[in-house]
Amino acid sequence: MSPETIFRIHLALGYVPWLLWLNAYAWPRLKSMDRIDAQRAIATLHSFRFFGLVFIVPGVVGVNLPADFATFAAYGDFATGVLAMLALLTVRLRPLFWLFVVAFNLVGTVDIVVDYYHGNQVGLAALAGELGATYAIPIIYVPLLMITHVVAFSLLLRPRRDATAALAGAPAS
Repeated sequence: MSPETIFRIHLALGYVPWLLWLNAYAWPRLKSMDRIDAQRAIATLHSFRFFGLVFIVPGVVGVNLPADFATFAAYGDFATGVLAMLALLTVRLRPLFWLFVVAFNLVGTVDIVVDYYHGNQVGLAALAGELGATYAIPIIYVPLLMITHVVAFSLLLRPRRDATAALAGAPAS
């Protein structure tokens, strides 16, 4: 099997264990949590995206990794991580917290989608060995990040429990 085929299999199968984990453990827990606590849990995970800067560290990735791919991926992750940290730091300032929650999820989702697109455009699968030590990032970490962005948006779009209860005539909890 070619390295390109192995990389494509890894990309696809990287989602399977995380989706199984989400279904069995994370989704039931997150949807039962307070909206703010659920978003804080997701923001905490994404606050580690500063690690994406490793894509531009010489010696960690191969010299033939396309620089424009590596640079966009690195700074997209970095921006998302900083926005997630800002969400965590502003949890007591609710309007700012929600602004940063939306911002890190939008920026992070766009980053991943553009990285997938750009990686396909530059033939990243054929150059997978050039990822060097960062090979595990798109295989193990990125699927979890993308899945949690979808979860975050899903939670953002759900009606608030206290608002729903008030509409039904029940006392808010």
